[in-house]
Order: sequence, then C-alpha cells, then structure tokens
Amino acid sequence: MIRVDGLCADAGGQRLLRDVSFTVAAGDILAVVGPSGSGKTMLGRALLGEAGPGVRLTGDVEINGRPVSPETPPAGGTVGYIPQQPAAALTPVRRIGPVLREIARRHTPTPSRRTRRAATWQAVRAVLARVGLPADRDLLRRYPHQLSGGQQQRLVIAHALLAGARVLVADEPTTGQDSLNRRDVAAELRSLAGSGVAVVLLTHDLHLVRAVADGVLMLDRGTVVASGPPDAVLHDTPARPARTPAADPPGGVGQLLRVTGLTAAHHGSTVLHDIDMVIGPGQRLALVGRSGSGKTTVARCLAGLHPPSGGSIELDGRRLAGSIDRRQRGDLTTVQYVFQDPRASFQPSAALLDQVARPAVRLHRQPTVDALRTAHDLLRQVGIDDALAARRPNLLSGGELQRAALARALVARPRLLVCDEITSGLDRVNQDRILDLLDEVCRAHRLALLVITHDPDVVDRLADHVTVLDHGRVVEHGPAATVLRAGRQPLTRALLDPDLTRPRDPDLPRHLPRPATTSSTGEMSTT
Repeated sequence: MIRVDGLCADAGGQRLLRDVSFTVAAGDILAVVGPSGSGKTMLGRALLGEAGPGVRLTGDVEINGRPVSPETPPAGGTVGYIPQQPAAALTPVRRIGPVLREIARRHTPTPSRRTRRAATWQAVRAVLARVGLPADRDLLRRYPHQLSGGQQQRLVIAHALLAGARVLVADEPTTGQDSLNRRDVAAELRSLAGSGVAVVLLTHDLHLVRAVADGVLMLDRGTVVASGPPDAVLHDTPARPARTPAADPPGGVGQLLRVTGLTAAHHGSTVLHDIDMVIGPGQRLALVGRSGSGKTTVARCLAGLHPPSGGSIELDGRRLAGSIDRRQRGDLTTVQYVFQDPRASFQPSAALLDQVARPAVRLHRQPTVDALRTAHDLLRQVGIDDALAARRPNLLSGGELQRAALARALVARPRLLVCDEITSGLDRVNQDRILDLLDEVCRAHRLALLVITHDPDVVDRLADHVTVLDHGRVVEHGPAATVLRAGRQPLTRALLDPDLTRPRDPDLPRHLPRPATTSSTGEMSTT
C-alpha cells in the first residue's frame, strides 16, 4: 500500500531527511519513532504529497501504486491524516455536526437522494461511536474549540474514518490522552489495520508502539538508524532509584497554596465540585483523571485564567483574585503555567529567544540584555541550542516548543509551577531531560509543582502525592507510591496502568457525558 524509496528532504542547504526507504502492506502498522525534530512529521507529510515552505523533496513515494509528490498529491479520500495538534485540522468557525455530515455525504454511497439523509446520519452516528464521542445534539452543535484536546483528536480520527481512507498517517494520536482513551486509540488502530488500512504511526508513545505496531522505523536527524519488529528495535530503560517525597505541610504552617471548596462552571453548568487542595513549598502534586474530568480547569483557576464560581484560593494565607487581570505583579510571578499546546502559547512572528526572555523583563523589570542571557541559559538546559532559539516558533517541532515553554516559565522564577501535559509530545531522551531539570529546580529552589499528566512514569518520577479527578470531583488522594501501586478506585488503577494491551474495564464508560466548553477568557479548557 505504501512504498518509499530514497526519500530526501532539503531546506536552506540542510538535509532534513536522508535516503529514507520502507514499505507498508495493507493491514500493517508501521511506527516511526525518534527524538523531537528527527523528521517524523516531515516524513508523514511527504506521504500526503506535502512539503513545508522552502522544503524540496526527492526520491519516490507511492500510495496504492500511484506516485505521490507535491505536484501529484494522493487521490481524494485515499490518505487520512491525524495531526499532532488536532485543532489545526478543524475549522474553527463551523459546528461539528455539519462538517461530519458533509464528509459523510461525500463518501457514503446511497442508491437514491431519498435515502441519502438517513444513510448520512447512520454513518455519522456509527463513526462517533467508534471513536468514543456521544452522537447527541449537544456535541454536534459545538465548535472545535469547545472540545478538550483528547476530544478534538478523536474528532479528527472520525473525519478520516468517514472519508474511507485506505492509508492513515497518525501523528502522535495519543498525545495528552489518558490511559483509557489511549487503550481505545490502540484498539481502533488495530481495528483499522484489521479492515485493510495501512497505518503509519508517528509517535513517542512506546507503550502504544508495543501494543499495536508490526514494524518500527527509528529516525535520528533525518536518518534511519534502526528498523525491524518492535522487540528488536525498542529497549527497556533501566529503573530509576526511588525519590524521597516532601513531607506534608503542617496545618497552616509552610503552606504555599490552599484551595478550599473550589467550584467552577462553564456556561452555567458546574464542572468542578468542592475541590480541596494544599501544596507546600517544594511539594509536588500530580493531578490525574480522564480527558475532560476537570484537571485543566483546576489548573486554570489557580493561574487566574478561569474565574471560580465558588470557594477560595489562598497564596501564603492571602486570598488570590479569581481573574489574572486583578492579580498583583508578585502573584503573576509566583504562579506560572506551562500549557499543553505550546504552539498556541507562542506568537508566531517573533523570535523564540525574545519570547522566552519576555517574562523577566515584564515581571522582574530585568534589563533586556540580562533577560536574554538568562533565557539563553535556560533554553540550553532544556536542549534548545542558539540556532533554534533564533527561529520563529513555526519553524520548531512541537516537542522543541514544549521545552521552550518550560524555559519561559522558569525565567519568571516562580514559586509554584503548573505543568499541563508538558512531556506528552517528547521522546524518552528529552522527557528524561525535562523531568531531571524539574527535579533539580524544585530541589534547589523549593519550587512547588502541580503536574497534570496521564503518564504514570511522570507521576513516579516527580510526584509526592496524587489527586484523582472524575467528573469534576476528587475521588482519590494519597501518597504517590501508594496510589500508583495500590489505588483504591478502579478508575485510578486503569488511568495509571501503562499496559495498553489489557482489556478495558466494562464498568468504565468510553466517554464522559459532556464535552468541554470554553472558559470566560475565550480559550479552550477541559471540563
């Protein structure tokens, strides 16, 4: 179904892909792995007959026996593409339902006009059920920005399935997804392969690779460095020594942040219910839960990006204003947020270095020269060299931008760092680098950390305590070691189980009853 022979990509005098060759048969899944910036996304785009600005492709690419290039793209409906940031593939001004119906009408054969409407609706309902989204009026009338990142990902998969794609290119389809949804994605990929679809999976999720891939192609700096079955290419990482957790803050003493009875609403619907939370200096709390369970809404309330509808948030015993524009400069410095979607948090037209240095100028009134020096040092620590720092954000990979976003937050010298899935788009090497840096900074400066994650490895590496959310309520809380290995709730055990080959617990639903909505700031947040 796919044949690639001697594929090269050149831009600005640099070779970005070097003599890449492989084949994928109908019904097979090829996983392409490698560090951030190794050329995985560029390879995926080449299968679509696309090249980025200034990129020249050479070599041969064939889809179903037909040559593919920027001049001769694949036939309509042949190839489906799931981008790493699904919002980029969704039209922001059109509701979800009409777009799904339009795709279904184009690709659902019907014997007559009279039966077209019924066949269209049947196809839409069937595909939404396959990807775990409710086929109700509430969902179909929403816009893409009113869905969580995981729900957007599943919607893009639904588009590809409706179009009847024979080849599917999936770029990080489990980024930001909980273990239950990742298990569903794995099952869906296996089902697609079973129906004869050839799948090219671009991913850092090695658990997903082991669960679904027939073969693995490993890239490094655009060159194939290994290929073969997953067991032959992938190697287990050595276990790390256990970390001593920080002590619980005593009542009222040494507490940095206290949250009491926090409630929040979206468009009149309550989505957080009486959340209590305490974080002391140097403590690290992991917030886990299903996609859409309220984790990001909690974090946004702490950062002042989503005004609470009830309860209180106290910093050093002093009540914080609910909205960021009413907070003092010191409060903005104390609490810094690293977003799940780093690309959306950077201005596309300004150099990365200038944007990373900006918090030091704005919040600490640091001279620009000193701020740039600080930004340079932190960017190097997270693996961004001077050449990358001089580029605009649109010329960096998602993983590189995630590391830059962390450096930008650290430039502000916060006391509490809120990290929303900041390792989800990173390969193992860069994930280890970020986690080691966070651990080092937290120890050196008693930096408190609230980390939102679906990755049990991140919980194990960073967290002292774990809080589990479900439908906006705390359902479990305790020391990380206890919750990871002996969680009381079935949901907790399922969320923190990295093995995607285990069958789903039938008592846990495929999706939450309501998707996410926009916050009053106009930005997307999960509920």
